[in-house]
Amino acid sequence: MSGVEAPHGAKRARLYVTRIDPWSVTKAAFMLALAIGIVIVVAVAALWWVLDVTGVFVTVSRMIDEVVGTATTGFDLLSYLEFSRVFGVAVVVASVEIVLVSLLATLFTIMYNLTVGLTGGIELVLSDEA
Repeated sequence: MSGVEAPHGAKRARLYVTRIDPWSVTKAAFMLALAIGIVIVVAVAALWWVLDVTGVFVTVSRMIDEVVGTATTGFDLLSYLEFSRVFGVAVVVASVEIVLVSLLATLFTIMYNLTVGLTGGIELVLSDEA
């Protein structure tokens, strides 16, 4: 760490990030992923509600029945787009996202710590504006 006096009176210091604690990154990544997961679930529920209230599901189901025909196929779009099924898929996707983001962030932190000897780390320049 070296302090260099800048011409306009601000002090500057160059620092290198040579190690990152994987547990700290895991906790931060988990909290961020949890927030994103909650947003995913709420957004899916709100979108499903809007599409249901506006009648999009019924219209699309009727259009599929007219094109394909109800007698030839046993496909019922409305049974696949029930709220419980869509919400369940959204919860599963959010859960997988939480686990993957947490694991990948931890893995990348470990990889960074292993390669910092070759790269020298990330350089940060901190300045104190007077």
